[in-house]
Amino acid sequence: MLQGEHILIAELKRGSKDAFDQIYKLYAGKLLAYCVHYTKSREDAEEIVQDVFVSLWNSREAIRQEETLHSLLFTISKHRIINAFRSTINSPVYEDYVDYQNELSAGEDYDWIEYERYVKIVKEAICKLPSTQQRVITLSRFYQLSNKEIAERLSLSEQTVKNQLSLGLKTLRELLAKILVIFVISIILNIVNRWL
Repeated sequence: MLQGEHILIAELKRGSKDAFDQIYKLYAGKLLAYCVHYTKSREDAEEIVQDVFVSLWNSREAIRQEETLHSLLFTISKHRIINAFRSTINSPVYEDYVDYQNELSAGEDYDWIEYERYVKIVKEAICKLPSTQQRVITLSRFYQLSNKEIAERLSLSEQTVKNQLSLGLKTLRELLAKILVIFVISIILNIVNRWL
């Protein structure tokens, strides 16, 4: 299989669409499952997988021949998941969480208790915001609407949307910074306990 991958990479670097199609067939399902696991959204996961393969095609000439497709594609996917989550919540803590889950995947079942706790913390923090900020952040970060689309949907001016988004995200970051220190410590303790 490894030899076959090196052949596929060589052909892909030469611009072979057949090689690209074979790579897609080999890895799209696995990447989708991986992304759904983290995003909890099939739609978001499908978008990330498509983005991963577009990135693979666009940067095909820069691929090093010694790379494996598995590590390359899953690394790209990991970064896309982190970027997607950051654009939603603007929180670097999720990168630590993905790294933590990658540690667990080496030989143990996934433990989603921490993830569920993290989601709960974020939702509780959003609920503490004024209702307009809650709606603006939800539409902007979860539904990826532009300020103009949010303004039309909520019957607000674009400037009001911009102001509410800025205020809401600032407050959310402050709320999460206070709460997430404990969360990160619990993740670190879990990792240490697993190593012992």
